[in-house]
Amino acid sequence: MPGKLAKMKNVDVIIVGGGPAGAACAWKLAQHEVDFLVLDKATFPRVKPCAGWITPLVLRDLKINPADYPFGIKHFTNFQVSIKNFQFKLSTDQYAIRRIEFDDWLLHRSKPDLVNHSVKEIRFENNRYLIDESFSAKTIVGAGGTNCPVNKTFFKNQLVQEKGALIVAQEEEFAYEYQDDRCHLWFLQNGLPGYAWYVPKANGYVNIGLGGSAAELKKKNVSLKRHWYLLVEKLDKMGLVKDHEYKPVGHSYYLRGRNPVVRQGNAFIIGDSIGLATRDMGEGIGPAIQSGIRAAEAILSDQAFTVKSIQKYSFPSLLGFR
Repeated sequence: MPGKLAKMKNVDVIIVGGGPAGAACAWKLAQHEVDFLVLDKATFPRVKPCAGWITPLVLRDLKINPADYPFGIKHFTNFQVSIKNFQFKLSTDQYAIRRIEFDDWLLHRSKPDLVNHSVKEIRFENNRYLIDESFSAKTIVGAGGTNCPVNKTFFKNQLVQEKGALIVAQEEEFAYEYQDDRCHLWFLQNGLPGYAWYVPKANGYVNIGLGGSAAELKKKNVSLKRHWYLLVEKLDKMGLVKDHEYKPVGHSYYLRGRNPVVRQGNAFIIGDSIGLATRDMGEGIGPAIQSGIRAAEAILSDQAFTVKSIQKYSFPSLLGFR
């Protein structure tokens, strides 16, 4: 149902953003037959370059049996890790999905009322949230990522001092007949204030990328593009990827901050709208999904909404601790 509606559409809850956080919130609300609407500027399925790591905890939270997932999912029992010149194999229990498939499937799992719409203006009037004179709700949930309009409208001042480090990243996902089906992680290579990755996925796809602290890169006066070229050289030298014409995509997000404000009245923010990526690995899918579920539970019970119990670090789960 693209485009602006002819008259105001009134619902109980509007979710702005249909990614994992918004989709998880919608899934939980749908279980209780809440009248909700999801708005997203993108048309699903949409391309979303991402390493696509999901943990067993994510599968449990969403009640997903990997065997029943209808698209490709790859299981890793170990990672090949390099920290500067130190190399080792890390035992783990992780999965990798393609976001173009996973996000679309998760969003439509709840059979939502989904509208393709780019939010321009939000205001609070007569105890309701009004969006672009077309949509109205008693409760609004911001799940639109780093530049979420709900965040910008109601939370900007509260989040400025509470966000963690800004991470800038470049990555690409493409079809490739890979020979090495192991996941490789390179930390602190060539002075990169972050890490790089090679993640083979099911059905002949790979995702490669790197990310690092924007502030540290600026301090070193080194561009992320320079580190991308060094990663490409490494992939070629190791025989992981050869003869590929790269077209990386850049994006940014915030790591977990201190004590972010996540609710103002009946306005909530979840996922990357808050900045919940883990402080060590920048993992965002798991925390986003947990925040979406918790927000829905708070709406259903009219209880406090908090993200304090959501994981701040990835390494405990990478090592098998829950």
